[in-house]
Amino acid sequence: MVSLGLWLVRRTHGTGGGGRAFGYAGGQAAVMFGFAFVCVVETVAMSVLLSDWPTVHAVVLFLDVYTVVFVVALHAASVVRPHVLDADALRVRRAVHVDLRIPLDRIASVRRELRTTREEKAAGELDLAVGSQTTVTVELAEPVTHVTLLGRRQEVRVVRFHADDSDGLVRALGARLAAPPLFGESV
Repeated sequence: MVSLGLWLVRRTHGTGGGGRAFGYAGGQAAVMFGFAFVCVVETVAMSVLLSDWPTVHAVVLFLDVYTVVFVVALHAASVVRPHVLDADALRVRRAVHVDLRIPLDRIASVRRELRTTREEKAAGELDLAVGSQTTVTVELAEPVTHVTLLGRRQEVRVVRFHADDSDGLVRALGARLAAPPLFGESV
């Protein structure tokens, strides 16, 4: 619900400090708003069907309205938490569920690669698909630890994710990787 508030005031989470934000919510916007519309239709239908039972009507109406707000808040979480490229790391995110910080010195290569998701999970790979596809692949020289929502730790060497401007992200990250380090900055 915090994300919904941030979205309404047009703020983002974790993009301060000179980082460049790259969104990924555009690929899911139509589906999420379609789902919200279906929930609104269901709310109206249930309201009509339960009009003779005021107590049940009130409970179901509350739950239905909460569901609509929740669906919109899920989309807002993706909008206000974009991927962020800053001076020393790439933060790959998906709503409030994933926030993986990849130090730039661990990135071996980055490329734009359109892939559809597959069912089996490969060891050492993290796929953060939007609309069942990823558009950017980052291969790591050293693994980074990804902590899942439930606290399970996983070492990853390949990260695939979606970005609305995948070409821009790959160019910016490639330029940052090719740039010589500044004085006092680690490689």
